[in-house]
Amino acid sequence: MSDNEHSSTRGVSDLFSRGRLVAIPRKAARREQLLVHLTRTLFERDRAYVEREINEALLTVHEDSSALRRYLVEGGFLARTRDGATYRRVD
Repeated sequence: MSDNEHSSTRGVSDLFSRGRLVAIPRKAARREQLLVHLTRTLFERDRAYVEREINEALLTVHEDSSALRRYLVEGGFLARTRDGATYRRVD
């Protein structure tokens, strides 16, 4: 793990209490660190997910799964099919 990845991971851990995300960061750079972390820890490469699965994974860390899902898609961390049926991790 590089120094940047290590410091980012340490910084992201400050956003959690007892395994739950305390709040979704308002600052874009901080939110991006969180989204990278969530993408890497919650979603597998080369696997399609339906929206329900995305929501269930996100609910393990925060109650606002819709906002987190939207940030992940808008940030380019998850790709959604045109019909909205499935999502995939983008790497």
